[in-house]
Amino acid sequence: MTGLVLDGKTLAKQIESELAARVEKLIAHSGGKVPVLATILVGEDPASVTYVRMKSNACKRVGMESIRALLPEGSTTGQVLAEIDKLNADPGVHGILIQHPIPKPVEERLCFDRIDPAKDVDGVTCMGFGRMAMGEEAYGSATPAGIMRLLSHYKIPLEGIHAVVVGRSPILGKPMALMLLNANATVTICHSKTKNLAEVVRQGDLVVGAVGKPEFIRGDWIKPGAVVVDAGYNEGNVGDIELSAVVEKCSAYTPVPGGVGPMTIAMLIAQTVDAAEKAMA
Repeated sequence: MTGLVLDGKTLAKQIESELAARVEKLIAHSGGKVPVLATILVGEDPASVTYVRMKSNACKRVGMESIRALLPEGSTTGQVLAEIDKLNADPGVHGILIQHPIPKPVEERLCFDRIDPAKDVDGVTCMGFGRMAMGEEAYGSATPAGIMRLLSHYKIPLEGIHAVVVGRSPILGKPMALMLLNANATVTICHSKTKNLAEVVRQGDLVVGAVGKPEFIRGDWIKPGAVVVDAGYNEGNVGDIELSAVVEKCSAYTPVPGGVGPMTIAMLIAQTVDAAEKAMA
């Protein structure tokens, strides 16, 4: 039996339709003020340029505006911090995104934590992560927040299950694990030092691939009936999990592309709208 497709592309379109109505209402009630997402891009990495353009297009689709702050390759940490300070101080900017990864020599963590928590719509600050981990109000990291929204939409049960997250990055693996824990799942986080990785993955009722390596997680590592979430996107349109070997035995899975990716952008835009509504209240 083929697993249920967790269709992030279709859900993202539905979310955008709902956001467009909220933005229209917000503009009408605020005397014409428009929600604004500002994106800081350091350098000209082709993939990063593409991602920034995709986010800008999403803003347009819901009636928001986007600002691109373009800094040259070789910019210093101080120059990036100065740009963040300017955007923090601008009341017309409601969300700030620093396109990841930031090229050296910029100190990425220092820059992330300079963002005003009220504008941290990508959920990258230590403050935001800490509040999310403690179950307090915060903007969650966009990709794991999108995964949680997708699982909720398809009514995937999380309470009491054993979730295995493969990857521990600060903007994906770690916040994913904490969000699942807050949803009452039992969570195991795996990484490059995990022993007997295949055996650990086989225990997962839900497996999240977040390692950034094409088809690193093999199909025979996944137990029958598991829910498979592939948060990777690599060259050749493949994720971090060997999906072709699991679609016939899993209970549900996210396709690549069209699964997690669209939900990441949808949650970024949704959290920007949330921030704008709070700022204009």
